[in-house]
Amino acid sequence: MFTTALEQASTHKFGKQILDELYIHTDYLERFKNIEPFASLISSAIAAMHQEEIQLYNVAKINISRKKLSFLQYLNFEDDAFPILNRSCSYDETKDKITKRIYATSLNPPILHRKELLVDIDHPLRQKWVEITKSAEELGLFSTENAIGFKLNWERVIANKGFELIANQFRPLGNEIDQIKLDDFDLSTPVQRHLTALSRSSLSAPIQLMIGHGLITKSIEIFDYGCGKGDDIKGLNEIGYKCKGWDPHFASENTIETADIVNLGFVVNVIEDPVERVEAIQKSFNLARTAIIISVMLHSKDRQGKPYRDGFISSRNTFQKYFSQDEFKDYLQNILEIEPIMIGPGIAIVFADKEAEQTFLMGRYRSSNVARRLLNSRFIPRSIRVNRDTKIRSPRITKSEREIEKLRPVLNTLWTQALELGRFPEPHEIENNYELLKTISLVRAKRLIWTNFDLRLLEESAKTRSSEIKLFLAERQFSKQSPYKELNLRLRTDIKTFFGDYKTANQEALKLLIDSANPDKIRDACEEAASEGLGWLDTNNHSLQLHSSLVERLPIILRAYVTCGLVLWNNIDEFHIIKIHIASGKLTLLQYANFENEAIPLLIKRIKINIPKLDYDVFEYDSINFSPPPLLFKSRYMHEDLSGYAEQLAFDEELDSSQIFDETDQYLTIINIKERLSINRKEISGLKLQDSSEIPQLDQRCGKYLSYRDLIHCGETQARLGIPNIPLNPETYNSILKLCCKVLDPVIEYFGAIKLTYGFCSNALGSEIKARVAPKLDQHASCEHNLRGNYICTRKGAAVDFIVEDENMLEVAQWLVMHCDFDRIYFYGNDRPIHVSYGPDLSNQIVLMRTNKKIGKLIPKVISKEIFLSTQINSEL
Repeated sequence: MFTTALEQASTHKFGKQILDELYIHTDYLERFKNIEPFASLISSAIAAMHQEEIQLYNVAKINISRKKLSFLQYLNFEDDAFPILNRSCSYDETKDKITKRIYATSLNPPILHRKELLVDIDHPLRQKWVEITKSAEELGLFSTENAIGFKLNWERVIANKGFELIANQFRPLGNEIDQIKLDDFDLSTPVQRHLTALSRSSLSAPIQLMIGHGLITKSIEIFDYGCGKGDDIKGLNEIGYKCKGWDPHFASENTIETADIVNLGFVVNVIEDPVERVEAIQKSFNLARTAIIISVMLHSKDRQGKPYRDGFISSRNTFQKYFSQDEFKDYLQNILEIEPIMIGPGIAIVFADKEAEQTFLMGRYRSSNVARRLLNSRFIPRSIRVNRDTKIRSPRITKSEREIEKLRPVLNTLWTQALELGRFPEPHEIENNYELLKTISLVRAKRLIWTNFDLRLLEESAKTRSSEIKLFLAERQFSKQSPYKELNLRLRTDIKTFFGDYKTANQEALKLLIDSANPDKIRDACEEAASEGLGWLDTNNHSLQLHSSLVERLPIILRAYVTCGLVLWNNIDEFHIIKIHIASGKLTLLQYANFENEAIPLLIKRIKINIPKLDYDVFEYDSINFSPPPLLFKSRYMHEDLSGYAEQLAFDEELDSSQIFDETDQYLTIINIKERLSINRKEISGLKLQDSSEIPQLDQRCGKYLSYRDLIHCGETQARLGIPNIPLNPETYNSILKLCCKVLDPVIEYFGAIKLTYGFCSNALGSEIKARVAPKLDQHASCEHNLRGNYICTRKGAAVDFIVEDENMLEVAQWLVMHCDFDRIYFYGNDRPIHVSYGPDLSNQIVLMRTNKKIGKLIPKVISKEIFLSTQINSEL
């Protein structure tokens, strides 16, 4: 179906094909109004949308096999070499459903390559775009295994080749390249990037979490109480932090000192004396000026040792006391009489400084990169067509404008801080306040910003920050509220700016909690989140599922919903996917094994929280008692800003195009998945879906109707001589499968049973066939090697000769040409078998094999598709 549609599109000499999808410029949709199946799909999509909305888009993505059409809006389509996707609207005809997506604030939006393919050859700018693509090809930018379909990934590939893209031209990077700019290309989390780039030290999980939360910085002092061999101390000092430590065995000579942050890492659980255990916690806490981080071992099924006191003792005479998460939290609260904050499994922070605690708690509700996303936002008015022949005069620059440009660096700094705060910063909040005041007064700076910057961005930031304060105060409704005077200065300023007074702020917070229990409002918020790429809204709108790192970017009512659930379960740091149940008031937390590195990760833990009933259930999966459910199409739950998204999306799109799975599949195991992939000659390698490297059984299904044996043991010579004729190269089996799926299956579905007369030909079989064969050309040897280790046929692919009994083979061949992709067809006559091959070139070459009566030999003649499908073919035969 798709091949036929693509053939029809190609007659218009434009269109870009990626897997099962065809991209064209929307200006050319009109040309398909009489071509089916394009016409009906386009008509249905347009009817389901508003005509005015359609005018916003400039590219159409059509998937005939899935009956989907997406309208895409790329910014500055004509002028930018690789334009950025700003929004999309997709119509699914099978479900009669429209899905919208906005990329305006994405830091890593999709981009478009080879845009010249989307327009007709007579487009006035097409040649210019062709030259840009040619330049990229010459630099080797497309010949890379890296994903390049997203802005930051593409920039990273360009930079790695030693170039940068300026004004649609690739220019070599100079020595003065800004290192910060290069760092922006790394899409991994700040903590992991920082540690990988600057040190090979393996810091403990608690220390990494503290760095990630911003509690450990290079400007403070850290003390490791019970430091063991000192790995964390060494690792931190090597990368510029100030850390000391003490241990009763390995570093007993060191001085015990106070510090801003104290680490008590996996010490409590190895002390067998309960009294000494409590003393260790109290002593270490008294050393902390700001906070202490305490970590312990949690209960697990693989714990070893014999019961001893309140723990276990091992064969090496070591002690372990195990905790549950709730038990550990209560234990610390009883000892220190301060409520700990759980930031990970068995990892807690206890603050000695109350103001620092408020700052930290508020920070947990503050969305990251707010200013950067707003400055990067691409909210634009509807584009207006401009006559390119009209000359535009450059406006005259005024004295006031020259002054603003001179002060631009200072104003930009203040503007960025304002966007981070959602309000103009107070004098004490401004970085480098003294240096700034030498340049301009704050009053004048504020006036210039108010009159020369886009205040809509500040309004968006204020909306975000005020919502986050409501969320913070809503969470405090579940515990003892702090009096207004005990709030830190920044929070008091925020409350006064955004709400006027503390009472109003708390009333708004309470209203937020009430709204978070309203299913209709939750549903609306889930639809809004999905439209911004924040998660996957399932088919029946029962739930929104998303990566846990995206929670901070959800609409505030959904963040409140999640917060209510986390009152019962302390944190989400160990979980990867969050599932918000729209109508039932439930929240599910899903943890997967090796989530980042597996294309189809396996579920190992599920927490189902019933918020109305204040209860939760814990389910753990293992390969013995419970088969771990796999997570298919992982990219659905991610976002293009996340590390590994581009690679995962490429994997999922290839998996989806294979149509091995559909949404009706339930209770699949990883074994089922691998079996299906194996049948389709595919296997998973990391985050890639590649052709299989295994040899299948000959009687295994090859396509819908045949087996590998059918195509391997089908020749007269092979049957007469009994030569094994077994392919030795897995690549051959992959090619035979493609030949079956792309050519033979469609023919059988249309004409019925076929008779195979000559299929695979091994080196051994080929040596026995003396006449009328060309093993170096005919592709019957597929991907096998000769004795020298070279391909017998460099065309590779696979070939077969077949006949449909009681059918005119010219009609069969013509149908095949119209409906299937192929490499070569050799046509011998109306009542003779036809030869067809499918290979990497897909040259679609048609060869008439006519007998020359004078010399008694077959003479090949290449003819065009148009002649072969016309009545003129009869005169050629």
